[in-house]
Amino acid sequence: MTNKKTFYEAIIFADHNLYVALVFCFVFDTNFLWELEKNMKKVERALISLTDKSGIEDFAGALIELGVEILSTGGTAKKMRNSGLVVTDVSEFTGFPEMLDGRVKTLHPLVHGGILNQRANADHQRQCARYGIKNIDIVAVNLYAFEKTVAAPDCALADAIENIDIGGPTLLRAAAKNFRDVTVIVDPADYEQVLAEIRTGGNTTLKTRFRLAVKVFELTSSYDTAIAGWLNTVDVELNPFFL
Repeated sequence: MTNKKTFYEAIIFADHNLYVALVFCFVFDTNFLWELEKNMKKVERALISLTDKSGIEDFAGALIELGVEILSTGGTAKKMRNSGLVVTDVSEFTGFPEMLDGRVKTLHPLVHGGILNQRANADHQRQCARYGIKNIDIVAVNLYAFEKTVAAPDCALADAIENIDIGGPTLLRAAAKNFRDVTVIVDPADYEQVLAEIRTGGNTTLKTRFRLAVKVFELTSSYDTAIAGWLNTVDVELNPFFL
């Protein structure tokens, strides 16, 4: 073999199959196992889809400088591209278009499989290799401004319904559930810590990922409470939606 390091890097980054990579490293040179472990933990891909887009150009730009591919949708992708950043549309990543007036953007197995697969689970990795699922290591999402929408005194039920976020909470809960492997961000105030840890170690720490996951469940809980609270004020006998 002419260049063992190049060979192992090719396995790690092209195949993304932990089981296969481990076998090759064991057979050819176990001294490269430490290199495999280091590289498998590096952040490769981030999905960013935001209502609050403050600071996103600097955050995404820093991730790109660190070699992270950026996936995005709609207005978020447009804002980043307008700043000269290279962004891959989620529809390009999945091969499936956004549809139903934007109601379906990220609800796809290539997205949620990329978030939910356990990197150290050999069976998960075999399934990902079989179906072409690539890891999504960072999810930065915030939600449709439901409370702002319904604060308007003339807010119609139909308008309120259209501002109930479906894809956002689904992405956030998936990423938070798999915090062992995925960094989830709902607050721009966390961008700097995430970047600092990636610069230092190639990824965030498990403790940070757990702390950020807790913030997600706090957010989604309050979000659902706000939706249920407002819907409970609707009088189905008088509201024109039901007439």
